[in-house]
Amino acid sequence: MDKEEKVVVTGGAGFIGSHIVDSLLSLGFKVVVIDNFSSGSIENISHNMNNPNFKLVKADLKMWSSWIHEFKDAYAVFHYAANPEVKISAIEPRIHFEENLLTTFNVLEASRLNDVPIHVFASSSTVYGDARKIPTPEDYQPLEPISIYGSVKLGAEYLYITYSKLYGFRTLILRYANIIGRRSKHGVIIDFINKLRRNPKILEILGDGSQRKSYLHVSDAISATIHLFNLFRRSNVNYDIYNVGNEDWINVVEIANIVIYEMGLKDVKYVFRPATPDGRGWLGDVKLMLLDITKLKSTGWRPKLSSREAVIKTVREILGKE
Repeated sequence: MDKEEKVVVTGGAGFIGSHIVDSLLSLGFKVVVIDNFSSGSIENISHNMNNPNFKLVKADLKMWSSWIHEFKDAYAVFHYAANPEVKISAIEPRIHFEENLLTTFNVLEASRLNDVPIHVFASSSTVYGDARKIPTPEDYQPLEPISIYGSVKLGAEYLYITYSKLYGFRTLILRYANIIGRRSKHGVIIDFINKLRRNPKILEILGDGSQRKSYLHVSDAISATIHLFNLFRRSNVNYDIYNVGNEDWINVVEIANIVIYEMGLKDVKYVFRPATPDGRGWLGDVKLMLLDITKLKSTGWRPKLSSREAVIKTVREILGKE
């Protein structure tokens, strides 16, 4: 590999993006991070500030400005900038349109103008909506998202596919399951820990607790991402789509039990707050999600941690026990 290869990571100060940055730097890439810090944190990347192969650009991708010049001579773009809060999209849909779809268009245009050949896009399992086939494979149809978040992710996928067909981009689309681990700032585990720190006797659970989903530790997610990136860039495929998830799933009550155990609490009362008649946590919440990762495993990769193990490790990381 050419050690001088330049890679742009949008959202590189965010949860998954910052781990991508660490991995790319360790491989010898020159990495430019573009982030507006709306959901990212300087703490996630501060350890890289003195690395000569690292550059930080604070910019808002919604605004067409000087950041586009950072794409000049880039070998690849990892587009991970997005508002990750699915719940917000039901209340303030414009946020997800602007932060997740408008930004994608601007990144694509900057890439087109600067002839960036390779693209990795962070999509989501939410593009499947309430899939009738579980585990859900990449070729599942119809794709019917039930949240604005899922809808704009799917829209962004189609933008990438169209740019690939029109302008010769080569795009790797990764549909992630629930990614958890160190540096995460939102999601059910964070929610439970924060609530129990405020009141260790009562835990409010959004939904009826039976929601069952697949969770992948960020270490496995990054391992799969870099593995697929290396395979993709050596191929001649115009674009490809992979599910990135786990082989099993876990329900919300099981997660609550793990959090309570790891926090050393007892006699906690659960209070369930379903937002819909069928027990979802919020409008747009996919109640059952398990991705079929047969295609990913066929490339020689498989997760090291199960969903339950990933949850336990994440709780310990957040509590400072690991």
